[in-house]
Amino acid sequence: MTLPDGSQKQTPAGTTIGDFVKTAIGPGLAKAAVLAKIDGPSGQMQEVDLARALDHDTKLEILTSKQPEALETIRHDAAHIVADAVQRLFPGTQVTIGPSIENGFYYDFDRGTPFSEAELAQIEELANKIVAEDLPFKRTEVSIDDAIKLFEGKGEKFKVEIIHDIVAKGATTLTLYSHGEWVDFCLGPHGPSTGKVGVIKLLSSSAAYWRGDSKNKTLQRIYGTAFFDKKGLDAWQKQREEAEKRDHRRLGKDLDLFHFHPFSPGAAFWTPKGTAIYTQLSAYMRALALGNGYVEIKTPLLYNKGLWEISGHWGKYKENMFLVEDSEAKAAGDEDPHHYSLKPMNCPSHHLYYGFKKQSYRDLPMRLHTQDVLHRNEAAGALGGLTRVRQFAQDDAHIYCREDQISEEVAKFVKLLDRVYNAFGLQYTAKFATRPEKRIGDDAMWDRAETALKTALDSLDLAYEAKPGDGAFYGPKIDFDVSDSIGRKWQLGTVQLDYAAPERFDLTYVGEDGKDHRPVVLHRAIYGSFERFIAILIEHFAGAFPVWLAPIQVAVVTVTDRVNEHAKTVVDRLAAAGVRVSFDDGNGMMKAKIRDASLQKIPYTIVLGDKEVASDQVSIRTFGGGDQQKLETLPFAAFVERLAAESKFP
Repeated sequence: MTLPDGSQKQTPAGTTIGDFVKTAIGPGLAKAAVLAKIDGPSGQMQEVDLARALDHDTKLEILTSKQPEALETIRHDAAHIVADAVQRLFPGTQVTIGPSIENGFYYDFDRGTPFSEAELAQIEELANKIVAEDLPFKRTEVSIDDAIKLFEGKGEKFKVEIIHDIVAKGATTLTLYSHGEWVDFCLGPHGPSTGKVGVIKLLSSSAAYWRGDSKNKTLQRIYGTAFFDKKGLDAWQKQREEAEKRDHRRLGKDLDLFHFHPFSPGAAFWTPKGTAIYTQLSAYMRALALGNGYVEIKTPLLYNKGLWEISGHWGKYKENMFLVEDSEAKAAGDEDPHHYSLKPMNCPSHHLYYGFKKQSYRDLPMRLHTQDVLHRNEAAGALGGLTRVRQFAQDDAHIYCREDQISEEVAKFVKLLDRVYNAFGLQYTAKFATRPEKRIGDDAMWDRAETALKTALDSLDLAYEAKPGDGAFYGPKIDFDVSDSIGRKWQLGTVQLDYAAPERFDLTYVGEDGKDHRPVVLHRAIYGSFERFIAILIEHFAGAFPVWLAPIQVAVVTVTDRVNEHAKTVVDRLAAAGVRVSFDDGNGMMKAKIRDASLQKIPYTIVLGDKEVASDQVSIRTFGGGDQQKLETLPFAAFVERLAAESKFP
C-alpha cells in the first residue's frame, strides 16, 4: 500500500482496508475513517468502503470527516436510513432512488398521499434511532437473477425496473448494501455503519415524477441533510437562516433591482437601480481587460448550424441551444428546418474572428474580450432567480497564444482574478479538472493539454484540488470557487486550455521560421455570468453594496420644506459630479425618509437644514451606523471629494 506521504506498507491479500488501517497505521485513524480511495481500473482513484478487501498493490488514501467526500458519503448513508424508517413506519410504501445532493440528500417514494409535517417528524425521529443503533453497512455482490427475485419478492416494482435497465447496459451482477434487515442496491461506497452519520435532519417533502418525466407516476420526495454531529448541523442551520435573509430574489424585490415575467422565462428585467449595478460591473471589467492587453469586440447573435458543427456543439450541446427555423429550408420541405441557433457562448465566434486575417507570432498573444448577450435553453424547472437563467452575459475572453506563452498567460489571468475577488472580499480556492468521459480529441491531445495546464498551475504556487473527469468536453480547466461572507462556496471563474478548437477551425499563425503553426486557446472568465455574479454579490453584501457599486450612493433628506429648493441644487451638483443620488421631496416626515434610505441600504444619507444651507455644508449619516449615530458635518466640496475617492474602481 502506497500512502499519501509516499511511504509504503505491506499486508496480506484479502485484508480489509479497515483492518489494514487499524493494524498498520493506527486505531485513531481507524476510528475516524469513513471511506477510502484506491487505484481504479481507469488509473484514477476511486472511492471504496472500508470493508473492501485489498487484492492488489495500490495507492491508498483514508478519508475522515475532514474531507468533503466523507460528508457526501454519510448523506448517502442517511438516504438509505430514511428509506428504512419510511418503510418501517408505513409498510407497503415502495422505494425508488435516493442520492446525495449538494448540502444533503433526497429519497423518492411511491405512496398514496404526500407526507405530512407530523409524518416527517416521525420519520426523522426513527431515522436518528437507526443511527444510534450503529448498524454495519454490508456490501454483497449478487447475480442479476437473484437481485430480481429479491426485489420482486419485496414488491419493489421500481427497483426491478431499474435492474432491467442495468441489464440492458450489459451488467451481470449487482451490488447490494444492507444495514440491519433493510437492503438496497447501489454502487456505494457507504460508511462503516449507521452510527457514522451522526445526525439526520429532514427538511421538506414534495411531489416528483418517476425518472423526472411528467408522463410517469407521481412520487413523494423527502429532502434531508446529515452531519457528523449536532454542532455541524447547528452551524449549517444558522448559515441557512442567514442565507434566507440574504436571498437575492427577496432582496432584488425589496431593493427594486430586477423582475421576471412569464412571457420571457429565465430573462431578467433590470430596473434603473439594477441596471446601475450591472453597468458598473461591466465598466469595471472592461477597464481591467483593456488595461491588461485585451481588445473588446462584438460578434453576431445568430449563426448557421455549420459553425456549431465545426465547434462540436451541434452534436454535444444542441439540446441546450435555442434553435431558429430557416424559412427557406422549411419551404423546400426540409424535415428539420432549424438550421440556425442563438449563440450559447462566444468561443466559436471568436475563433471565426481570429481567422479573418493571417496572424503572425508577433500578434500573439491575442486577447479578445466580449460581453455580448447569450442564450441557453435551460429546463424550466431549473430556473431560479438570477443564478440559473436562459439569457445572460459573461465577462468572456479568449486568449490565442503560442505554447510557450501558456504559463505566462495563465499567471496573468490568475493575477487579474485575484485582484477582482479581493476587491469584493471574496476568498477563493482552485480546482484542476481533467478529461471527461464525453470529449473531443484523442488521448495524445489531452495528455499534452493537461500537462501544459498543470505545469502552468504548479508554477503559481497555488493550492488546488484535483477533479478528475470534470474538464470541458474540449479541454482541461482550472475552476475557481469563491467563499462569500457567510461561508458558502460558489463556482465562478475559470480558465480552460483548448488544443481542439485551433484544429477544428484551422487556426494558424506564421512563426519566426516563416511556417504555419497552431496557436492554443485559453477560454477564461472571472465573474462567470453577470447575472449569477450579481446574485452572489447581493447575498454576499446582503444588499449593502460598497459606494462604488451601490445603485444609489447618496439619499438627500431635508429637515424642513423651506430648504427643498437648496436640496435640489445639491442633488444637481452631486449628479454633475457623477454621483448616483436620490431626493424625496414628498410630504413625509424626516425620520421616515431617513428610515426609507436605510431600508434601501443607501451608503450615505445627507440631512439638510437651515444651518447646512447657510454654510454650504452637509450632515452625513452612514448606512449601518445605528439609530443613535452622531451625524458628521462636512463642507459640500469635502463630501464630494470623499465620494469621488470611494467611487473609484478598486
